[in-house]
Amino acid sequence: MKFGLIICTFERATALLRVLDSVKAQAVYPNQILIIDGSLTHNTKEALQAYSIPNLDYYYVQEKHRGLTRQRNFGIAKLSSELDIAFFLDDDVDLVSDYFENILDTYKNYPDALGVGGYILDDSINWQKAENGPVLYDEYEFDGWKRKLGSRNVLRKKLNLLSDCAPGIMPAFSNGFSIGFLPPSGKTYSVEFFIGCAMSFRISKVKNIKFSNYFEGYGLYEDMEYCLRVSKLGQLYVNTSARLYHYHDPDGRPNQFRYGKMVIENGWHVWRTKYEKPSLKARLKWYKIAYLLTFVRLSNVFSTSKRQEAFTEFLGRMRALLATPFKH
Repeated sequence: MKFGLIICTFERATALLRVLDSVKAQAVYPNQILIIDGSLTHNTKEALQAYSIPNLDYYYVQEKHRGLTRQRNFGIAKLSSELDIAFFLDDDVDLVSDYFENILDTYKNYPDALGVGGYILDDSINWQKAENGPVLYDEYEFDGWKRKLGSRNVLRKKLNLLSDCAPGIMPAFSNGFSIGFLPPSGKTYSVEFFIGCAMSFRISKVKNIKFSNYFEGYGLYEDMEYCLRVSKLGQLYVNTSARLYHYHDPDGRPNQFRYGKMVIENGWHVWRTKYEKPSLKARLKWYKIAYLLTFVRLSNVFSTSKRQEAFTEFLGRMRALLATPFKH
């Protein structure tokens, strides 16, 4: 299979060179690499001019193409017609050397796959085989593995607000388990969405499916919204043997008030992408979870050292929540 790689970037020259180093170390190498740079400075362009990597095409985009979803659409339009698979990576990831190889093998082994996502390694999560002891109340079990739920999900569990769907599947009230709750089993799992920092799709199937311009700039949850639309046409998978690290570089991220608004507004929009007319029960559950997590964020004012950030994000969430009843 021939494949291309699209990396959209914004003011992260150092992080971008790190991911490109990991691309150069891959067992199989992209036929085309597209860097779509929406930076306000030319630091990234200058860094790439001093950097050597084969098959690289660099594009510096102006305002009308700036923003994550717009830059991704710009990149899709620039892909070679000879390619079979389009990979998308964030500019702050680091690939294990067999990442591309394992994703491509998934397309070969699952001919119905329209898209395949990678698996984020997180050293802070302690996965254990469930057979090594009982699954405790504050633990989550899936496919013979278990891990800690985390305090927010334990609270949701006590209030009967936790999803009963598998990771990567959206329940009727949204707020399901992310693919971070898939275990490091090395298996491939069927999903409805995966994380945007590690996506891939069959070009023949998604060439004409655009990322939504609803999501401006940073584009929180734009990856889930896109995946949910693609999953209506066919099957998506996550291969947990295709591994990478995601470092969440702080550069280029929105302020906390805007981020808080995006959590609610974008979350509501993505929920309605799959469930255009949710039931009253599902609506009530969505609001219960949204308000619960908003006030949990407020509690971080007293439980963390980043008090101002927590309070500012709380205000952003509340501002958006008070407006959602007026949406259709």
